[in-house]
Amino acid sequence: MAAACSFTGGPAMTKSETSIEIRALYKIFGSNPKAYVQAVKGGMSKAELGERHQHILGLNDINISMPAGKIQVIMGLSGSGKSTLIRHINRLIEPTAGSITIGGRDVLAMSPAELQEFRRSGTAMVFQRFALLPHRTVIDNVTFGLEVRGIDQATSRDTGMRWIERVGLKGFETRYPTELSGGMQQRVGLARALSNDTSILLMDEAYSALDPLIRTDMQAMLLDLQKELGKTIVFITHDLDEALRLGDGIVILRDGSIVQQGTGQDILLHPADDYIQRFVKDVNRGRYIKADSLMEPLSGATNSALPRLPSGMVLEDAIKRLSDAGSSEAVLTDQADKPLGMITLRRVMEAL
Repeated sequence: MAAACSFTGGPAMTKSETSIEIRALYKIFGSNPKAYVQAVKGGMSKAELGERHQHILGLNDINISMPAGKIQVIMGLSGSGKSTLIRHINRLIEPTAGSITIGGRDVLAMSPAELQEFRRSGTAMVFQRFALLPHRTVIDNVTFGLEVRGIDQATSRDTGMRWIERVGLKGFETRYPTELSGGMQQRVGLARALSNDTSILLMDEAYSALDPLIRTDMQAMLLDLQKELGKTIVFITHDLDEALRLGDGIVILRDGSIVQQGTGQDILLHPADDYIQRFVKDVNRGRYIKADSLMEPLSGATNSALPRLPSGMVLEDAIKRLSDAGSSEAVLTDQADKPLGMITLRRVMEAL
């Protein structure tokens, strides 16, 4: 379980208090960015800002609520602003305008000492290129953050070894990064982040450099760990399949602006515009859309012999169950096997 995080000048912040609220966030890069905020709010485009004023619009009116204990995915193509956005959460990048609150506390109002403590004990980052120290062994990399925080060596090593084993690297603790594969190095990075026991985990394209099979394994590991730990995770990716597999919520950026946000179901079933439609057109919808999203009310004469499917089942599994049962209809049930509604094969096929 994630420990309470605290920073100078405030009470401890528990895991349940680590919701992240971003409101009216703007980032303009250039020599005098604040001079152009009102112009951007008034409709000045990214192209006009760059061509006429030699400033770059990084983020444009970002508004996101990230619930505590959930995985929030931020996705978009290169240059969309996703990495810029995640670095605002711990103020590695300062905003031009807007607000960021975590558990109701204003991140932008933190003093230098509060911000330093927040970065050390409130958040942890996992990077695309691993960011391991090449002269330190696996165990020494994993415990580096604990050393910086002044945790004694015995406690640090005990914690580090526990997380090394948890990510499947037991026996490799004395190896150096150059002796490890890319997937193993990323496991070290994840173990290092988890050993700090922060409530917020920031993952910037963490799996993008990995081979597809290793990437799939790392995604499964993250989901397993999240079931156990319930951290507030902000996950950056350019891959829609990864976003759909991992995200409780998804935000899609384009040119620094939000194009659409919602659940994976929302985005697949109700794309906001042609840009999102192009994003989702090649996705295997049956792998991600849940039968619940197609549920119809129960009829008064529901056949008790109809197959019963658990709530949350994805469409490709529902199709198999319907086929095996030789039925074109099924009843969806909750965990107590109480009927919730019906799905039909016709509606399932229409959604694919």
